[in-house]
Amino acid sequence: MKIGYIRSAWVLGANSDVAVSICKELAKKGCRKFFLISRNNIKIKKIANYLRETYKAEVDEKILDLTDFDNLDNTSFYEVKDFDLYLITAGYLGNNDLAMNNIHEAKKILDSNFVGIVPWINAIISPERIKRKGCLWVFTSVASDRGRPSNYYYGSAKAGLQNFCEGLVARCHGKQFSVRIIKAGYMATKMTIGKVPDFLCIKTSDVAKILLRKPFKNGVEYLPWYWNPIMSLIKIFPNSLISKL
Repeated sequence: MKIGYIRSAWVLGANSDVAVSICKELAKKGCRKFFLISRNNIKIKKIANYLRETYKAEVDEKILDLTDFDNLDNTSFYEVKDFDLYLITAGYLGNNDLAMNNIHEAKKILDSNFVGIVPWINAIISPERIKRKGCLWVFTSVASDRGRPSNYYYGSAKAGLQNFCEGLVARCHGKQFSVRIIKAGYMATKMTIGKVPDFLCIKTSDVAKILLRKPFKNGVEYLPWYWNPIMSLIKIFPNSLISKL
C-alpha cells in the first residue's frame, strides 16, 4: 500500500518531538487532515499553525491531561472519528526517586504512560473500525523489557501498555486494521539531552522516515533496530548486574 493512503492522522501526545517529526513527514507525503491532542496549549498551536501554513492542512486541536479523569464524559469520549493513522506518543518519564515517596508523582507516571492511554485505545479499536483499512502506532519503550532500579515506575507503566497492545495485535489478526508497537530506544529529544551520549540517540526525523517506509507494518518493532539484540542481552543479565544499571 502506498504512503499516499495516509491522508489523515489522529495524534495523542502531539507536542512530543517524535510526534512533531512524524506529522511533518506525513504532511510532506500528502497527509492533509490532522487531529492533534496535547496537554500543552502553546506547543500544540505551534505545530498546528506550521501544518496549516506550510501544507494548507486541516488541523483540529484538543487540550487534554491524561491524568485528569474527573472531567471525562464517557458518552462523548468513545466518539473518536475515523482517520487513516492513529499515533500515540504520549508519555511522561517522571522522577523515579520522587515517586518512591510521593503518591502524586507515582500516579502521574502510571496515568500518563498507561492508565490514561488505555481508554483512548479502546475508543480507537472498535469492532467496526478494525474491519476497515487503517493503522495504530503506539510508542512504548525498551524500558518495558526489564525492570531497572533507575526507572521502574516508568518502565512498569510502559510494560503494561506493551502487554495491552500485544493483545490488540492478536485481536486484529486477520483484520484490515494493523497495530504497530514501537519500542523506542534513545531518541534525540528534550528527554535525553544531557543524559545520554549523542551517538546513542537517533534523530526523530529519521524515526519518522523509517516508520513511513512501511506504514501498515504489524506487531513489535525496535527503533533503532539495534535495540533488539541489546535488550535480548539485557533480559538475560543476572539481577546483580541489573541492580547497577
